[in-house]
Amino acid sequence: MMNPQSDSMIPDHPQSRVVISGIDPEIDLGRYPVKRLSGDRVTVSANVFCDGHDPLRVFLEVIFPGQKEWNRFPMEDRGNDRWSSSFLVGELGVVRFRIIAWIDLIVAFSDRIAKKAAAGHTEETDYAELIIEIQKAADRADPVSRTALEKWTERLSRESDPGIRLVLATDSSLVDLGGLFPDPVSVAHSREDRTILVERERAAVGAWYEFFPRNSAWGERRHATFQDAIKRLPEIRQMGFDVVYPGPVHPIGYGFRKGKNNAPECGPGDVGSPWAIGSDHGGHTAIHPDLGSIADFEAFVFEARSLGIEVAMELALQCSPDHPYVREHPGWFRMRPDGSIHYAENPPKKYQDIYPFDFHCADWKALWQEILGVLLFWGEKGIRLFRVDNPHTKPFAFWEWLLSTVRKTYPDMVFLSEAFTRPNVMYELAKIGFSQSYTYFTWRITKAELIDYVTELTTFPVKEFFRPNFWPNTPDILHDFLQRGGLPAFVIRLVLAATLSSSYGIFGPSYERCDATVLYEGGEEYLDSEKYEIRLWDPDPPVTIRETIARINGIRNQYPALHRNEGVQFLSIEEEFLLAYLKPGVNGTPDILVIVNLDPYNRREGLLSYAPFGSSGSFSMKNLMDGTISIWEGETHRVVLDPQMNSFLIFSREGDGKT
Repeated sequence: MMNPQSDSMIPDHPQSRVVISGIDPEIDLGRYPVKRLSGDRVTVSANVFCDGHDPLRVFLEVIFPGQKEWNRFPMEDRGNDRWSSSFLVGELGVVRFRIIAWIDLIVAFSDRIAKKAAAGHTEETDYAELIIEIQKAADRADPVSRTALEKWTERLSRESDPGIRLVLATDSSLVDLGGLFPDPVSVAHSREDRTILVERERAAVGAWYEFFPRNSAWGERRHATFQDAIKRLPEIRQMGFDVVYPGPVHPIGYGFRKGKNNAPECGPGDVGSPWAIGSDHGGHTAIHPDLGSIADFEAFVFEARSLGIEVAMELALQCSPDHPYVREHPGWFRMRPDGSIHYAENPPKKYQDIYPFDFHCADWKALWQEILGVLLFWGEKGIRLFRVDNPHTKPFAFWEWLLSTVRKTYPDMVFLSEAFTRPNVMYELAKIGFSQSYTYFTWRITKAELIDYVTELTTFPVKEFFRPNFWPNTPDILHDFLQRGGLPAFVIRLVLAATLSSSYGIFGPSYERCDATVLYEGGEEYLDSEKYEIRLWDPDPPVTIRETIARINGIRNQYPALHRNEGVQFLSIEEEFLLAYLKPGVNGTPDILVIVNLDPYNRREGLLSYAPFGSSGSFSMKNLMDGTISIWEGETHRVVLDPQMNSFLIFSREGDGKT
């Protein structure tokens, strides 16, 4: 007797016999988009198979930004049930793709007829079954295809000559057309559409220069303006930087304003931290009056753009006690039991001059919309690049909504996440839409640490969603390596940042002068930090690495190998303080070989293993710092680097033939 409970679980129709699995690329089974740049070719692959041995028809379907119809690309069987196809992405935005597949019965019957004919016998039932399948396909086809398929059925039914009939039954035109119209019930679909976030090149490539515009009056101790900052732009461009990041440029509050060196009490003339945003002069859509007006800021952006530099704006979602939001929307902040507003803390540090937003307050929708309005406001002013302060302290759901929403208006907006936090949190921010991120590079010093970390960032799955931006220093971070290593340490970390990562940055005036004065022993904070005071910068300092910076950035601009992170190869070199790596060329451009002495104090020597053409023969290498050409022989090469003379070497291998 049939079990009614079991019978009730039988589907309305037989399910597709085809299985689709192992889709690549995908992040968390399609929950998040993978990242690509406009102009990239995307290759999609998957395991596609069925029970038995019937042939399959497999397609990749893609819908590009702004389109309503799916584009269909045939997938090819690469062996062992692995199918793949590729397509180019161009327009910025979100691309969706999916895989569909079905058993191609017309191919199955056509092949059966061909194999039996080759064996010397033919069965009429095979032709009858083929004709039935062709007619079914015709019934499902568009009018033009239906007419063509019905002509095939007529010819096969009418033809009596066995030879001609075999030719008709195995004709590639019939097989290719007929298999395009399967029974919809038999078609298998990948369970969820996958997505690709297509961004512009700046999302992955850039040399960033951070500075405070208020300290741009070099040689003078006064609060500078955007007009002063404009005068600095040509020099920044000469050093090869293509992004300037001026930090927050909004009005600074007076309530609990910090003094020099983050002192809890400010003195007369103390300018405060730019991250304490907001005063009676306005908030997140206003410019600090001592810097100038919005028109002056726009002039700064315009002048930078004319020099080939993009301006990155700060997005710091917090307020000083004087911010208009505090008066107008006190419910956007978290209240303490005594009725005061919770200020920011990172125990034992206290930031009484900063009030964080409460993103889950009762009026959270209005708060979220207001922040969206801030981004759209600056978008109208031409800003397309944001450095986001501490995004890991705000809800993931907020960022996912905000970034996707603003990109509907400005798909070319790029967001850098400043999140020095746990890896899973940093990676989640990348998955939900941040274009790139600060990293742990600052604290990866040894050879083993660098190899392990860069390998993690440049291999699956991290490479599909996380784009690193390497910073050897920031206004808040002066690592012990820089504190103690002198000028060679600054050169070493510059070269590593600029050649290991396609995006990197420096906190400029301090870095180019090799400023290594720390606030207190064992800490990482600068003495007399620009965050809290006006600094007097000598325009012609006695110690500077500007020329080295300019040359390194010039090499970055010239060689596409340094515009990508994937494919980096760490080479064997018999010395624990010598690090060697190869960045492969792009589209036929030269490979780049970098060798760095990680020891800022001592001469180091080792044998490098590198033989691009095998174990024999010679090849030419170009030293990109001085332009000289040298001939290398065999598989191993002696390398000597003395940090007092030269801490690194950068070579290109021009061409692919032996000398």
